[in-house]
Amino acid sequence: MMEFMRAFPDDAACLDWLFRQRHSEDGSHAFCPKCDRERKFHRVKDRPAYDCDTCGYHLHPTAGTIFHKSPTSLQLWFYAMYLMASTRCGISAKQLERELGVTYKTAWRMFNLIRNEVMADDTEGPLSGSVEADETWHGGKLRESDKRRIAREGGGPRNGPHVKKRETVFAVVERGGRVVAMHVPSRYGHTLRKNLLQHVEPGATVYTDDYVGYNGIDFTYTHHRINHSGRIYADGHVHTQTIEGFFSLFKNGVRGVYHSVSAKWLQGYLNEYTWRYNRRDNGRAMFLDLIEASASRAR
Repeated sequence: MMEFMRAFPDDAACLDWLFRQRHSEDGSHAFCPKCDRERKFHRVKDRPAYDCDTCGYHLHPTAGTIFHKSPTSLQLWFYAMYLMASTRCGISAKQLERELGVTYKTAWRMFNLIRNEVMADDTEGPLSGSVEADETWHGGKLRESDKRRIAREGGGPRNGPHVKKRETVFAVVERGGRVVAMHVPSRYGHTLRKNLLQHVEPGATVYTDDYVGYNGIDFTYTHHRINHSGRIYADGHVHTQTIEGFFSLFKNGVRGVYHSVSAKWLQGYLNEYTWRYNRRDNGRAMFLDLIEASASRAR
């Protein structure tokens, strides 16, 4: 926290960091499109922009980023990303509201943009080597009040606690490497195989459970199955414990911090947990990766 305050004490320091990151290594010289050459720039007073000393061309460091035209202080944006990258299991918008002194609507919007635009597409090509694939349900539990209502109406097993729509999450992970997780429309085999082909390099060794939806991938991958139906969860190197560990982190985090996530925003939360998981062994501060990604990804 003290390091953050020393590096970004105010909005001017945050804007200067963005200018250096996106346009100028030395903080004063940048390429001017109007002059068609490198020129010296100076900060414009009372505006988040830099002007060319020669022709007056404006450079806006926030243009094309999630900060562009935002009435929220740039330092508060950076602090929100600092909090998001510094927690193991996430932070709720209500907590951010209290930390920053903004409205809940503003805090939620900030988190939503960070998850869906900065943390999204955190991949570096298809996965390879030893890869585990699995799918899981998200949600689907009824409230006690709903169960009582269904019981009063004479509901049974077919229209009782098991009929609430559950969302499907599919994920693939390299052993000792990256994970890719996505909200998919169903757990039918064609949906799982399509996403597996999209995110895993042909010829990789793929480990799955005995679900029939993975039938047919043997033509593209070296396929090993573990018989979960027979209560066998590990047989030497054949298991899906790595991907199940990621699902456990995600579900426990959502249950403990957010309590409930709707289908509409589920992918954004998957982006957040995937982003953190992929940097679990990185000795560099996650916050630096996050603000650099926010500067480099244009909307």
